Amino acid sequence: MSTAQDPHAATSVEPANTPIAEAAAESAGALSPEQQLTELQVRHTEVSDAYLRAKAEVENIRRRAEEDVSKARKFAVESFAESLLPVRDSLEAAVAIPEATAQQMLEGVNATLRQLASALERHKVLEINPPAGTKFDPHHHQAISMVPAEQEANTVVAVLQKGYLIADRVLRPALVTVAAPR
Repeated sequence: MSTAQDPHAATSVEPANTPIAEAAAESAGALSPEQQLTELQVRHTEVSDAYLRAKAEVENIRRRAEEDVSKARKFAVESFAESLLPVRDSLEAAVAIPEATAQQMLEGVNATLRQLASALERHKVLEINPPAGTKFDPHHHQAISMVPAEQEANTVVAVLQKGYLIADRVLRPALVTVAAPR
Protein backbone atom coordinates (compact mmCIF):
# COMPACT_ATOMS: atom_id res chain seq x y z
CA MET A 1 0.00 0.00 0.00
CA SER A 2 1.46 3.32 -1.03
CA THR A 3 1.32 6.29 1.21
CA ALA A 4 0.41 9.58 -0.48
CA GLN A 5 1.62 12.72 1.15
CA ASP A 6 -0.76 15.61 1.59
CA PRO A 7 0.61 18.50 -0.58
CA HIS A 8 -0.98 20.99 1.83
CA ALA A 9 0.58 19.48 4.90
CA ALA A 10 2.99 21.77 6.72
CA THR A 11 6.61 20.77 6.27
CA SER A 12 8.19 23.36 8.50
CA VAL A 13 11.17 22.92 10.73
CA GLU A 14 10.67 23.81 14.33
CA PRO A 15 12.57 27.01 15.15
CA ALA A 16 14.11 25.44 18.26
CA ASN A 17 15.79 22.77 16.13
CA THR A 18 17.85 25.15 13.92
CA PRO A 19 21.33 26.27 14.98
CA ILE A 20 20.44 29.94 14.52
CA ALA A 21 17.31 29.66 16.62
CA GLU A 22 19.25 27.80 19.31
CA ALA A 23 21.98 30.50 19.39
CA ALA A 24 19.36 33.24 19.59
CA ALA A 25 17.59 31.46 22.40
CA GLU A 26 20.87 31.00 24.29
CA SER A 27 21.89 34.65 23.85
CA ALA A 28 18.42 35.86 24.77
CA GLY A 29 18.43 33.63 27.80
CA ALA A 30 21.89 34.84 28.76
CA LEU A 31 20.85 38.53 28.68
CA SER A 32 18.65 40.02 31.29
CA PRO A 33 15.70 42.16 30.20
CA GLU A 34 17.62 45.29 31.24
CA GLN A 35 20.58 44.27 29.05
CA GLN A 36 18.27 43.53 26.15
CA LEU A 37 16.64 46.96 26.60
CA THR A 38 20.04 48.68 26.70
CA GLU A 39 21.14 46.77 23.59
CA LEU A 40 17.94 47.76 21.77
CA GLN A 41 18.36 51.40 22.81
CA VAL A 42 21.94 51.44 21.48
CA ARG A 43 20.76 49.85 18.23
CA HIS A 44 17.91 52.40 18.01
CA THR A 45 20.38 55.26 18.48
CA GLU A 46 22.61 53.88 15.71
CA VAL A 47 19.69 53.50 13.28
CA SER A 48 18.35 56.97 14.13
CA ASP A 49 21.78 58.50 13.56
CA ALA A 50 22.15 56.71 10.22
CA TYR A 51 18.68 57.91 9.18
CA LEU A 52 19.44 61.54 10.09
CA ARG A 53 22.75 61.41 8.20
CA ALA A 54 21.06 59.96 5.10
CA LYS A 55 18.30 62.57 5.29
CA ALA A 56 20.88 65.38 5.57
CA GLU A 57 22.83 63.98 2.60
CA VAL A 58 19.68 63.86 0.44
CA GLU A 59 18.90 67.48 1.40
CA ASN A 60 22.45 68.55 0.49
CA ILE A 61 22.22 66.81 -2.89
CA ARG A 62 18.86 68.49 -3.58
CA ARG A 63 20.24 71.93 -2.62
CA ARG A 64 23.36 71.47 -4.79
CA ALA A 65 21.22 70.38 -7.74
CA GLU A 66 19.03 73.50 -7.36
CA GLU A 67 22.16 75.70 -7.27
CA ASP A 68 23.52 74.01 -10.40
CA VAL A 69 20.26 74.54 -12.27
CA SER A 70 20.16 78.18 -11.15
CA LYS A 71 23.73 78.78 -12.34
CA ALA A 72 23.03 77.04 -15.65
CA ARG A 73 20.05 79.31 -16.27
CA LYS A 74 21.93 82.41 -15.21
CA PHE A 75 24.99 81.82 -17.39
CA ALA A 76 23.42 79.94 -20.33
CA VAL A 77 23.81 82.91 -22.68
CA GLU A 78 27.41 83.68 -21.68
CA SER A 79 28.98 82.00 -24.73
CA PHE A 80 26.41 83.55 -27.06
CA ALA A 81 26.98 87.01 -25.61
CA GLU A 82 30.76 86.60 -26.01
CA SER A 83 30.31 85.81 -29.71
CA LEU A 84 28.20 88.98 -30.17
CA LEU A 85 30.75 91.33 -28.59
CA PRO A 86 32.88 91.62 -31.79
CA VAL A 87 29.72 92.60 -33.67
CA ARG A 88 29.09 95.40 -31.20
CA ASP A 89 32.74 96.47 -31.40
CA SER A 90 32.47 96.71 -35.20
CA LEU A 91 29.29 98.79 -35.00
CA GLU A 92 30.85 101.14 -32.46
CA ALA A 93 33.95 101.51 -34.66
CA ALA A 94 31.74 102.41 -37.64
CA VAL A 95 29.87 105.05 -35.66
CA ALA A 96 33.16 106.52 -34.43
CA ILE A 97 34.19 107.50 -37.99
CA PRO A 98 31.85 110.37 -38.99
CA GLU A 99 33.68 111.23 -42.24
CA ALA A 100 33.35 107.69 -43.71
CA THR A 101 32.08 107.53 -47.26
CA ALA A 102 28.93 105.67 -48.20
CA GLN A 103 31.06 102.95 -49.82
CA GLN A 104 33.16 102.51 -46.66
CA MET A 105 30.02 102.35 -44.51
CA LEU A 106 28.50 99.73 -46.83
CA GLU A 107 31.66 97.62 -46.69
CA GLY A 108 31.72 97.92 -42.88
CA VAL A 109 28.05 97.01 -42.57
CA ASN A 110 28.54 93.94 -44.80
CA ALA A 111 31.58 92.84 -42.75
CA THR A 112 29.59 93.30 -39.52
CA LEU A 113 26.66 91.36 -40.98
CA ARG A 114 29.04 88.48 -41.80
CA GLN A 115 30.34 88.57 -38.21
CA LEU A 116 26.78 88.41 -36.90
CA ALA A 117 25.82 85.57 -39.24
CA SER A 118 28.92 83.63 -38.15
CA ALA A 119 28.13 84.16 -34.45
CA LEU A 120 24.55 83.00 -34.94
CA GLU A 121 25.64 79.97 -36.93
CA ARG A 122 28.17 78.96 -34.24
CA HIS A 123 25.30 78.83 -31.78
CA LYS A 124 23.03 76.87 -34.12
CA VAL A 125 20.74 79.80 -34.92
CA LEU A 126 19.82 79.11 -38.55
CA GLU A 127 17.77 81.11 -41.06
CA ILE A 128 14.38 80.04 -42.36
CA ASN A 129 14.27 81.68 -45.78
CA PRO A 130 12.22 79.48 -48.13
CA PRO A 131 12.58 80.13 -51.87
CA ALA A 132 9.46 80.94 -53.92
CA GLY A 133 7.50 77.80 -54.76
CA THR A 134 8.34 75.99 -51.52
CA LYS A 135 5.39 74.17 -49.97
CA PHE A 136 3.93 76.19 -47.08
CA ASP A 137 4.92 74.64 -43.73
CA PRO A 138 2.94 76.00 -40.77
CA HIS A 139 5.66 74.76 -38.40
CA HIS A 140 8.29 77.04 -39.99
CA HIS A 141 6.25 79.69 -41.82
CA GLN A 142 3.59 82.19 -40.82
CA ALA A 143 1.30 83.21 -43.68
CA ILE A 144 0.58 86.93 -43.73
CA SER A 145 -1.72 86.79 -46.74
CA MET A 146 -2.80 84.67 -49.67
CA VAL A 147 -2.22 86.24 -53.06
CA PRO A 148 -3.16 85.14 -56.56
CA ALA A 149 -0.10 83.70 -58.26
CA GLU A 150 0.93 81.64 -61.26
CA GLN A 151 2.24 78.83 -59.08
CA GLU A 152 0.80 75.91 -57.17
CA ALA A 153 -1.63 76.77 -54.35
CA ASN A 154 -0.32 76.78 -50.76
CA THR A 155 3.26 77.50 -51.80
CA VAL A 156 5.44 80.41 -50.72
CA VAL A 157 5.26 83.41 -53.08
CA ALA A 158 7.55 85.79 -51.15
CA VAL A 159 9.34 86.04 -47.81
CA LEU A 160 8.55 89.28 -45.99
CA GLN A 161 10.74 88.51 -42.98
CA LYS A 162 13.20 85.64 -42.46
CA GLY A 163 12.54 83.21 -39.65
CA TYR A 164 15.08 81.49 -37.42
CA LEU A 165 15.62 78.09 -35.86
CA ILE A 166 17.69 77.44 -32.77
CA ALA A 167 18.79 73.83 -32.42
CA ASP A 168 15.89 72.61 -34.61
CA ARG A 169 13.33 74.63 -32.65
CA VAL A 170 11.54 77.58 -34.25
CA LEU A 171 12.71 80.80 -32.67
CA ARG A 172 10.68 82.92 -35.09
CA PRO A 173 8.70 81.66 -38.09
CA ALA A 174 9.33 83.18 -41.51
CA LEU A 175 6.63 85.69 -42.49
CA VAL A 176 5.47 84.72 -45.99
CA THR A 177 2.79 85.35 -48.57
CA VAL A 178 1.20 82.19 -49.93
CA ALA A 179 -0.30 81.41 -53.33
CA ALA A 180 -4.09 81.32 -53.23
CA PRO A 181 -6.00 78.46 -54.83
CA ARG A 182 -7.18 79.26 -58.35
